[in-house]
Formats: sequence, structure tokens, C-alpha cells
Amino acid sequence: MIKFNEEYSDYIASHFEESKASAAKVKDYLEHSSVAYHGRCVHTLHIPKIYSKKEVDYFDSVVQTTYGIFRKIILEYLHNPEYRKLFPFSKRMEELILVPNLYDSVLPIARFDIFFNEEDYSFKFCEINTDGTSAMNEDYELNKAIRLNNVHEHMRSHYHFHTYELFDSWVKEFMNLYETYEKKVAQPYVAIVDFQAGGSITEFAEFKKRFEFFGYETEICEIEDLTYTDGILYSPAGHKIDVVYRRAVTSDLEKHWDEVQPFIRAIKDQTVCVIGSICTQIIHNKWLFKLIREKETLSLLTKEEQGFVLEHIPVTRLLTSSDFDLEELLQTKDKWIVKPLDSYASQGVFAGTDYSTSAWADILMQHMDTQYIIQEYYTPYRTRNIYFTQKEPDFVGYSNMAGLFVYNGKFKGIYSRLSDGGIISSQYNEKAVATLYVDEKEV
Repeated sequence: MIKFNEEYSDYIASHFEESKASAAKVKDYLEHSSVAYHGRCVHTLHIPKIYSKKEVDYFDSVVQTTYGIFRKIILEYLHNPEYRKLFPFSKRMEELILVPNLYDSVLPIARFDIFFNEEDYSFKFCEINTDGTSAMNEDYELNKAIRLNNVHEHMRSHYHFHTYELFDSWVKEFMNLYETYEKKVAQPYVAIVDFQAGGSITEFAEFKKRFEFFGYETEICEIEDLTYTDGILYSPAGHKIDVVYRRAVTSDLEKHWDEVQPFIRAIKDQTVCVIGSICTQIIHNKWLFKLIREKETLSLLTKEEQGFVLEHIPVTRLLTSSDFDLEELLQTKDKWIVKPLDSYASQGVFAGTDYSTSAWADILMQHMDTQYIIQEYYTPYRTRNIYFTQKEPDFVGYSNMAGLFVYNGKFKGIYSRLSDGGIISSQYNEKAVATLYVDEKEV
């Protein structure tokens, strides 16, 4: 990976104006593509993320181990009332989590976001996305846009590059799971369900196209417009729904509880197949990072799995005035990051390294005793890259995060994000780059 980065950097430096012009073409493409929605667009850098088979095999092993651990945790929650008491879920959310989903998976889809060191392969988890796992479309469009990148076109004459396919592979896995559903029908009507105001609309449209290519009639549904009558969940267009691809995150369901009662009742009555079911919240909620390092969870795991958890899950605790001395947190501010217990898209995340001591004090006081966690800050691995949109573009170090897509326990691809700050936030400073892998056989 370091070799690839150096080759791209050297070519850019020796073809700077040409690279700058091609970056403008990439930017224009993205701004007129399906990754421009809700008033924002993906920002990209000029050097993509290139992996070799060695890294890909390593990520596959990480996914296998992690998925096995998470499956044990979910099943323990479902079957052990005492273990269940350790989680912070409301009574009504617990009831939904415990509704059997009637198909052969407790974690159909996820993205495991990790901070990966490209030199020694050490890493820490950043967060786990289950409900609402997204960015397949960003990766898809970035890999189309990169054909306008002069450096990459040059590199293609030297290496055999491959991209990950994240749409058809999910449709196939989704329908394989539906085939195990106890109440399946021969030709199911598929509903892609979310709160449309915040959803990845263009990504939903691409998934709709792929489901329909495979012969499944599909509708993108505003979750608040679903209706439920006589044991049947109806789409806004009035069609009976057989299977739901749930993109609505669980925290939003609880926030809009009264508005989504038709969907909730259908789940409770087990009259519709929901992929993924609400039990994925056990893994999605950041409480997991606290509980997974405690004896009640470690006792469920093998010695190898315990070692994996202690090495790769950052130390995590609730941010409460009873547990922390404010002065100590101020003196060690660069060691900590503060996050909401249940959120997404990097909302409300603060790294001590990004703030002055006084500003960090204000953040701690504002979020103390308010359902926030404080977590060991892991300094992300940085790589050289260049953002040509800047007024005076130059090479700087960017923090890296790899999002490992997981379809029913199988590693399927990577979403690569970077930033020039202490955190990688879609709200502020995030850049995304195309992700490719190479078989290392030179032409």
C-alpha cells in the first residue's frame, strides 16, 4: 500500500498541472452524479486507496472473527434475561428486539469501521453500522469518476485493478436470506424503507434498479407513510409488502415512535419479513463497546476472541460526573474522544486533540450525564494525499478509516474515508476515495 501511494504521489508531483485539471473533471462528474443529494456532495482526494491481496485476506479474517463475536452477543441477549439487563434499551425497544425474525441471520448487513495501520496491520474499531449501513453508492460513483483521474489512468497501464461490487451482491444475499424465511412467498414485493428526509435517496434508487433487474418488484417507501390493515403492511402506493429492506436506523424509529406505528405493529405481529430485524440494535448501539470488554461478555468468548476484543475494541465508558474527574480529563484531553451513545454519520463526535483545553472543558461539561460515552482515542494512520479543490493544493497527511462491508457474515468490500483532522466526520471534513484492489501482476 505504501508503494502504491508513493507511485501515485510521484506521478502527481511530476504532472501537477495535468493532475489539477483532471481533478477538476472528477469534481464536476461527482457534482452531477447520484452522490450529490440533500444539498451536499462527496469530496474526494486525488490518490485512491489501493489494497493488495495480503490486506484483503487480512480484512476477511477480521470480519470472520468480529462477526462470530457479534453473533454470540446477539444470541446471548435474545436467550438470557440476565444478560439483557446489562443493556440500556427502553422496554418498548427490548420488546421489538426480542421478536423472532423467522430467517437464518441475526446480523444480515453491517459495516465495520476501523482505523487500520498500513505498516504493521494494527487497528482499532471506530464504530459498527448495522441498520442504515450505507455508502455503497459513493464507492460505486467514485470508482466511475476515477476514470477521469490522470494518475490512475497512467497506473492502469502497470497494474490489474479490481473494484468491489456492492449492489448485486447484496440483492443476492438479501434474497438468499428471504428464502430461509418461514413465511416466504414465491414472488415477494420488496420495500426499501427509511425516513426519506435523511435517507440516501439516490442509493435507494440504485438498489431498486438492481432488485428489479433480478425480477423483484420494488418500491422505495417513506416509513411514516406505511399503513397496516388486517395483518397486512401496505406501501404508500397501496401494495402489500412481503419483505422490507430496512434502512431506517433504530434510534430514528424510537424518536418517531408514534409516526411509525404501522411498521411497529407489523413487526410485533410477525406479518412481514424485515431484513434486518431490530435485534441488530444490540450491535449498533455504542454501549456495545463498553460491555464487550466486561466479564459478562468476555465469558461468552474463546481465549482467542477475548484477546481480539481487548486488542481492538477501544476502552469505553459512560461520560458521567460520578465516574470522572474533570481536571484529569482536561490534563489528558488528547487521549479521549466523546460520542453520543446512539447516533450515526459522525454527529456529535468530539476528539480532544481537535480542541483547546478551554473548549474541551466546555464540551465535557455540556455532554456530562447526557447519554454520551468517552472513549480511548486512537490516532488514525495517516497517508500522503492531495485535495486539488483547495486554493493552494499541496500534499498533506490524511487520517484514514476503512469501512468493511459485511453481508451476512461475508466480507464484501471497503469504503475508504479520510480527513485532515482528528476525527473523520461526514458533517465537516470527510473526504472519500475510490477503493480498489490489485492482483500485483504487472502488465
